[in-house]
Amino acid sequence: MTTERTQADLWQLFWGALVTRLLAITADLGIADALADGPRPVEELAREAGADRDTLHRVLRALASDGVFAEVAPGVYRNTEASEGLRRGTRWHDFAHLFGGVWHRALGELTATGEPTFELLHGTDFWSWLGEHQDERGAFDRAMSGGWEWKVDQVASAEWRGDELVVDVGGGNGALLIELLRRRPGLRGVVFDLPETTRDEAAFGDRIEFVAGSFFERVPPGDVYVLSTILHDWDDDRSGQILGAIRAAAPDHARLLVVDAVVPPGNEPHGAKFLDLLMLALFGARERDEAQWRALLETNRFEPVRIADGLIEARCR
Repeated sequence: MTTERTQADLWQLFWGALVTRLLAITADLGIADALADGPRPVEELAREAGADRDTLHRVLRALASDGVFAEVAPGVYRNTEASEGLRRGTRWHDFAHLFGGVWHRALGELTATGEPTFELLHGTDFWSWLGEHQDERGAFDRAMSGGWEWKVDQVASAEWRGDELVVDVGGGNGALLIELLRRRPGLRGVVFDLPETTRDEAAFGDRIEFVAGSFFERVPPGDVYVLSTILHDWDDDRSGQILGAIRAAAPDHARLLVVDAVVPPGNEPHGAKFLDLLMLALFGARERDEAQWRALLETNRFEPVRIADGLIEARCR
């Protein structure tokens, strides 16, 4: 029998997709920025943002019931700690734009067929679409560039001889490698990514080199290879191409460090269980559990040494 408590929980879950869209609306309108100096009436906010006053009030009222913004007097709103995170210049602003915008539409069409929905909606794959929409590319890059500190913690926690050459495959702007080498001064590094990657090579110093190329075709030689939240963007066939390119370049002593989630079994809550479905909708890709990681690595001539949530370690075989 469905209890009142269960009904309340289900209603809260139903609202989830709507809340995501409302966060995107307020982020795109810059409401959190407009409230940076304190409470303001919704009439002013709507006028400055070019929004309908009544609609904006209804949006803010709904979000305030979840602790995002707060109504301090009838029709007067202020920021909360949560809404402060939606100000422009934060990665959460860009995540709100993406989750409540183009990703929201792709997820809204998700079915149980296993087909990625993004290409069906847009007639092209996500990466090509980003290349054609520079504003969206900017939002994506900004969202992805933040929060890299935990990745450094994971990589730094591995055992290091101390003088290895580290190749960060798909290393982007090099932030992870810069910090890793700061913590371990004996290491040298290569940031390997597409030539159009935005980067500040002056920040690399004399111990890091940028090498341009596609990780589906070839990678530079090294002692340790890092794949930081790369493989979850690709299905097993394409992931196998990436791993194959690494294995072809890697000497037999080389190691592989994969920074990625390991989906836990059972009913344990874990964000990767939901992110997995975003990967499906956008790319036809997936988050992987331990057995899937083990199979992917072994198929592509890597022997798993440790599979833990956040860091998978393997050696060549």
